[in-house]
Amino acid sequence: MLQERIEGKWLAAFRRVFALNGITEGTTVALISETQSRPVLIHLSELALYDLGASFCMLQMPTPPQTAPVPVKGTGTSLAIQHNRAAIEAMKQCEVIVDCTVEGMIHAPEWPEIEDAGARILVVTNEHPEILERTEPTAALGPKVELGIQMLRDAHEMRVTSRAGTDLTVDLTDAPCGGTPGFGTTPGAVSHWPGGLCLAFPGPGTVNGRIVMDVGDMNLTFKTYLSSQIDFEVQNDFVTAIKGDGLDAALFRDYMEAWEDPQAYGFSHVGWGMNPAARWVSGALYDKRDMQGVEFRAWAGNFLWSTGANQYAGRFTHGHFDLPMRGCTIALDGREVVIDGKLQGDLA
Repeated sequence: MLQERIEGKWLAAFRRVFALNGITEGTTVALISETQSRPVLIHLSELALYDLGASFCMLQMPTPPQTAPVPVKGTGTSLAIQHNRAAIEAMKQCEVIVDCTVEGMIHAPEWPEIEDAGARILVVTNEHPEILERTEPTAALGPKVELGIQMLRDAHEMRVTSRAGTDLTVDLTDAPCGGTPGFGTTPGAVSHWPGGLCLAFPGPGTVNGRIVMDVGDMNLTFKTYLSSQIDFEVQNDFVTAIKGDGLDAALFRDYMEAWEDPQAYGFSHVGWGMNPAARWVSGALYDKRDMQGVEFRAWAGNFLWSTGANQYAGRFTHGHFDLPMRGCTIALDGREVVIDGKLQGDLA
């Protein structure tokens, strides 16, 4: 267990990242947290905002009671605000939301109203500060992520293949596409640290084929590497079969079944990681308590797919998996942008 105290190097990193997100003298900021937030992240954020001269307030909400049948981890859907009008109205008056809630507010039900008011958000994900320090976003990543997002927007089809047997086709027609390099400065921008993602949210009935997760791929809800294969059948953007004789497949099936919710089997998003500072191997070096796992969503060249809520397909559920895979080839309208887990061309 690493020590969670204020370190000068971490405070300096927070100052740099906040400045990269356009926080400067007089910027109005709401620093949002909950009672189960990691205290050192709140403290580092507070000090960095003070040093930058931001006009900020601090809102802390009580972490709500658990209502799910199984633990809920890494969803990006904080329930801490609990539709509290005072908190929502306070955030709507600010230019920037620095989000230190445990799960993050990107998919929270209150965020669209706050976003529509012009606020932008930076989610400081629930990682140990050492992880944030190592994956600090840089301005150089911005143009590459923007290029990847534009490639997704311009494409009609994504095809994902792998030597393990994956062969998945995604119709990208009219699919909302986005991502983040870890910073944003325009109204409504959505960022998280660590950053470096290009994503598409497929519409209803647009994902079909087979996904074979291999040994070493990751289940980020469980924060584990797979030690055995899981073989998924996908029809019309729903997982229809989960095959495999190992513990990994059994745990996946059990977690899915616990929700008793067909929507939990639907696709949320597909895409790839872009951050060269994020490392697949890092998960072997930290306790689960030290990491939220966002680094592994962002490592350069992964294929990232997710089950769970997808508002663009008209689905909402608390059941959720983020599943980054190694060694995949991703083609957009036949153009290979990732080959065997390596970014290609101007994305590299």
